Amino acid sequence: MKKKLKKFDLEKYIFIGPVSLWMLLFIAVPIFYVIFVSFLRRGVNGGIDFVFSLDNYKRIASPLYFKVFGDSIGISFITTIVSLVFGYPFAYFISKISSKFRVFVIMLIIIPFWTNSLIRAYAWMNLMSTGGLINSILLKLNIIKEPLKMLYTYGAVILGMTYTLFPFMVLPIYNSIEKLEKSYIDAAKDLGAGNFATFLTVILPLTMPGVIAGCILVFIPSLGLFYISDLMGGSKVMLIGNLIKNQFLVARDWPFGAAVSIFMVVATLILVAVSIKIVGKNTDMEVF
Repeated sequence: MKKKLKKFDLEKYIFIGPVSLWMLLFIAVPIFYVIFVSFLRRGVNGGIDFVFSLDNYKRIASPLYFKVFGDSIGISFITTIVSLVFGYPFAYFISKISSKFRVFVIMLIIIPFWTNSLIRAYAWMNLMSTGGLINSILLKLNIIKEPLKMLYTYGAVILGMTYTLFPFMVLPIYNSIEKLEKSYIDAAKDLGAGNFATFLTVILPLTMPGVIAGCILVFIPSLGLFYISDLMGGSKVMLIGNLIKNQFLVARDWPFGAAVSIFMVVATLILVAVSIKIVGKNTDMEVF
């Protein structure tokens, strides 16, 4: 018996060891390095002075960066809401169609991931530019008299974010709807509940874990997708991701960029922890 246990432990370490080493070298070590750099000072020529300082974290609380944080949270929140409003009905529609077409529809969601996201962003830029396809069609149909200014606006950034992150909202919700017990819906209808009442009292509460997971998967990445706001928002829209990128690549202020990165990671972990508690409460919720 002891030999079998030792053999099992050996096999376990053989499989877990490489994964643990990978996580240590490529995840833990870079994170600890960023934390370490965040407590240092920027050098005169853009390097790093190994002098302990809390000034980088004090700068985060400066009113100068309030607009950046506010715009980031606002755009991420709107992106999440828009993705949810369009994603939930789409996920529900997928769950209701026949299995033959279901795979095809899911593939239509996944296929865009096979193309580089930068290429897709440039495609939207061509469509939304003043000489792009959308303005050209509207002008030919005499719907507008002059080209609309759609690019380099907050709306363009939200559209780009929503298009990029839409699958992350649809797939978790679809997974929750697919696992939904149909007997609960039948029971609600037998008790006299209409379609809308059944949705509010049965379907939505039971699929809430998927909704919350989708919201997390959309909200958190939208804080760091700096290239979309760079391309589709121009210099008018700066998010937290743009601020971090500029500190590392333009201002050469690595300590402050590291501090903002750690601040973003901590805020994200708090959001995830709160969401997990909410999901736990919803999974334990009684339907009737």
